Amino acid sequence: MGGGGRHTESAEPDRGDGAGVYTWEEVQKHRSRNDRWLVINRKVYNITQWSKRHPGGSHVIGHYAGEDATEAFTAFHPDQKSVKKFLKPLLIGELAATEPSQDGNKNAAIIQDLETFRTQVEKEGLFRAKPLFFCLHLGHILLLEALAWLTVWYWGTSWTLTLLCAVMLATSQAQAGWLQHDFGHLSVFKKSKWNHLAHKFVIGHLKGAAASWWNHLHYNHHAKPNILSKDPDVNMSGIFVLGSVQPVEYGIKKIKHMPYNRQHQYFFLLGPPLLVPVVFNLQVLHVMISRRNWVDLAWYLSFYARYFFCYVPLYGFFGSVALNIFVRFLESHWFVWVTQMNHLPMNIDHEKHRDWLTMQLQATCNIEPSFFNDWFSGHLNFQIEHHLFPTMPRHNYHLVAPRVRALCDKYGVPYQMKTLWRGITDVVSSLKTSGDLWLDAYLHK
Repeated sequence: MGGGGRHTESAEPDRGDGAGVYTWEEVQKHRSRNDRWLVINRKVYNITQWSKRHPGGSHVIGHYAGEDATEAFTAFHPDQKSVKKFLKPLLIGELAATEPSQDGNKNAAIIQDLETFRTQVEKEGLFRAKPLFFCLHLGHILLLEALAWLTVWYWGTSWTLTLLCAVMLATSQAQAGWLQHDFGHLSVFKKSKWNHLAHKFVIGHLKGAAASWWNHLHYNHHAKPNILSKDPDVNMSGIFVLGSVQPVEYGIKKIKHMPYNRQHQYFFLLGPPLLVPVVFNLQVLHVMISRRNWVDLAWYLSFYARYFFCYVPLYGFFGSVALNIFVRFLESHWFVWVTQMNHLPMNIDHEKHRDWLTMQLQATCNIEPSFFNDWFSGHLNFQIEHHLFPTMPRHNYHLVAPRVRALCDKYGVPYQMKTLWRGITDVVSSLKTSGDLWLDAYLHK
């Protein structure tokens, strides 16, 4: 793979007339922050300037600099005809006829079969959303919000009723998190602009967060899941070491920001309790203010205006703040366990340049489907199908799951399915395993 380093006589790289003919060796030279090329369907594009204006952020497109980005482009853009008009001015040429379509360690047969599979399920209508499903989901979120407020307004603010109110609000917040995730992935409406608008409403007005913050973080995660230095979800800022590679690297370098051999214990103090109420809130504020995203800030403020209007008359200002923090605390536990059990115990490593299916399956696993598991996780128990087809409406994951598993079996790609309890316990056991690897490397290497 990679074309064997052949060069061709061609137009200058910056001509922008689309007349160049390039080898993979030439393309792979352009993968720095200030010089980025990528390949989509054998066409070579110079995205150096465009990456700064990319709606999904510069990092997510920059991760594919010097690579074939065809599979990622297909996965993230439901309306490719509309998006391609932005690509046309960036076209500088194409791969030489003697060059393979893929770079690195990517399996051409898997890529072709996955593309055929995707085309087939598109024809079957499995990328079309059911409006009633999402209307009912939004309805039950709003109903929970209303019941939470009515409970303490009508019956009083005793400790028991306040706890019941907090549980209903936390449930509403968790479910709103799954709904904003649907809109953020453009999986509900045919037109992207309607998904973007609904996303801002749900994540901003119903949850008090920012669409731009979520987009830039979450799309990076999907583009390169569990890849160190690229997936923000495995960037633990030195608080945890993950997988089997990073702990050894830290140990050899004698890095000890924390007692990592105890991380499976302090995870319960620093992970689930603090991620949403502290880390996410600080990140959201930083992103909105530093990037001057006043639209997201307006949606964010509308959440708190509505919240304090409802609860200050009942609890006072400081009581309302305390209630909100407690709700975030409860929601954070829910969010952390659901999102981490699909990824944290899986392979976490540096970039290996795998094809889309292999890369996603190495980083994700599923949790057994059931009515409760589907609702509890927002259908993210079908994490494999979601990562392969992020724009597919979640109510269709169960329909494609058996066929995805068959495709994986065909190529010997492990397709992992766990019980909910096994998924949760694997988070803790994987942290302990990584901590032990660090300690061994720290003491003996």
